[in-house]
Amino acid sequence: MNVRTLCLSILFEGDATGYEIRRLSVEGECAYFVEASFGSIYPALAKLDEEGLVTSRIEPQEGKPSRKVYSITDAGRAEFVQALQGPLEDDVFRSPFLLFARFAHLLPADLVEARLTEHLNRHIESQKKFDDLLAERSSTASDAWVINYGRAIMAVAEHHLRTHMHELVTLARSEADDRDAAE
Repeated sequence: MNVRTLCLSILFEGDATGYEIRRLSVEGECAYFVEASFGSIYPALAKLDEEGLVTSRIEPQEGKPSRKVYSITDAGRAEFVQALQGPLEDDVFRSPFLLFARFAHLLPADLVEARLTEHLNRHIESQKKFDDLLAERSSTASDAWVINYGRAIMAVAEHHLRTHMHELVTLARSEADDRDAAE
């Protein structure tokens, strides 16, 4: 899925500004689908508008600059459904945490333990967000399926962290190693 398809998916659910699309793709329900920046969203929206797949309108706001609101057209809905029928790309997983873990042996054990605990707590918070999404939203069966898939992935990651974090802490440098290296 690309940014173009992400924009269509969000607009399929309702009208939105570029800012709202970005927010939903970073912290909202679409945050787990495709990474999208303002620098990719606005050109995609302009191209979709040019192709007649979305329309835009300017809405004045009291005391604020006007905002540009996008709506999907019937042709855009058809394009979105067509895009969903194409072959799926591989999932992309990038993690600053895994870079940290890869080089944990270069760091003090207490720092590694602290970062692991922070990361575990973020996973626990993410699971709570999934639970909240499921509870507060009148989800469709497909929404619930996607949310439960996310919850399952987070649960596996949490379990791995809880049961194996000691291994990474053990690999980290001890203070004694630091003293020996200094001498």
